[in-house]
Amino acid sequence: MSAAPGGNYASGRLPEELTIPGWRVALIIASFTFSLPGFLNNAQAGLALGLNSAVLAALCAGFILCAGACLTAVVSVRTRLTTYTLVQRSFGLWGAALVNIVIAIIHFCWFGVNVSFFGDAMVAAARQGYGFPGDFNLFVVVGSVIITLSTIWGFKTLDRLAMIAVPFVGVILIALCVSALGDNPAPDLGPVAAPPAPMSFGIALSSLVGGNLLTVAAMPDLSRFIRTERGAVSAMLLSFPFCAPVIMLVSALIALATGQTDIMMLVVAMGFGVPALAMLVLSVWTINALNLYSAGLSMAATFPRLKQGVIIIVGGAIGCLFALLGIINGFIPFLIALGLIIPPIAAIYVIDGFMTFRGLEDVPMVPVRWEAIGVWLGSLAVTLPATRAGWTLTTVPALDATLLAAFAYLAVLRLGRRRSA
Repeated sequence: MSAAPGGNYASGRLPEELTIPGWRVALIIASFTFSLPGFLNNAQAGLALGLNSAVLAALCAGFILCAGACLTAVVSVRTRLTTYTLVQRSFGLWGAALVNIVIAIIHFCWFGVNVSFFGDAMVAAARQGYGFPGDFNLFVVVGSVIITLSTIWGFKTLDRLAMIAVPFVGVILIALCVSALGDNPAPDLGPVAAPPAPMSFGIALSSLVGGNLLTVAAMPDLSRFIRTERGAVSAMLLSFPFCAPVIMLVSALIALATGQTDIMMLVVAMGFGVPALAMLVLSVWTINALNLYSAGLSMAATFPRLKQGVIIIVGGAIGCLFALLGIINGFIPFLIALGLIIPPIAAIYVIDGFMTFRGLEDVPMVPVRWEAIGVWLGSLAVTLPATRAGWTLTTVPALDATLLAAFAYLAVLRLGRRRSA
């Protein structure tokens, strides 16, 4: 058993004495739902679909995410292992290295997206509070340094930040909604003629699911702390199905009433002041702490000789670079791509957790499990060009990728058992 600084146990089973009630983890998950990227994604969906269809898409997304999160959470409670150790069991040591590097890069991309919001918030605060134009690049760099250093302390940082961020961000968004509706008490709740990000119901649902799939796939990093399987399921039920429709309702109403998807400009325009911007910054801080924390676990499990603190620092620098290069400009395509890359990974380690390795305390690690690598790469080879060409089975590319990977992996395992019989 190995424990990184801060009690992270990156490559071993988490001791039972470190577990906590499920509602604590549910609160952390809720803090990621009530986030600035979440507002942008929901606001754009609201403008493209109209209020009723957007809320329905969010409700469907909430239940899809909850179903997936229950499976990944239960596997983690049974094993007390991180996501990346579970990936190692399923893909093999060298196979998992490829998967974990890809997942870590995605975490760094998310860090770049969120720290871009941090930079925007600080520029707005400087303009409103002190009357001078702030430097976005400078704020991005400073914010990246502060968030990175705080994340080195591990899970406790997330727990404490969530306790502060969730209530305040929720209050701010609801206050923005009330203010927007007060200025425009009868907004047109249908789709706008020229939305900033045109999308169908299926694409909107896929982006909503894709925006949270990394959280679902990496759920074991958090849910392994939950004491019981029942607590894990309860935590998922208290988070995704409830939070997704609520944040969509609020975000879509704000966007349809104002025509604006930039929450920083809204906060400034409606006179909410620097304290409100500070609360939004806390939201960015919380979710970016998880991105670096999970990426650090990924790389520590893949490259055990590297210190997790060093990995977190390097990851913060990479995420900062992504922000400076303008990753926020490709936000929706990024979310759709996530919906194709991440689900096969989670489907494979969940199936192994319930079938292949069920009841086994110690699973011998092999260099490569080709069946897992083949299914993952094969699903990408099918779904990436299919989505680009507009082909879909369920109208939701993320769901297509999940179903394809799950059925293909089950078929491969069954064929393997027949050959060995």
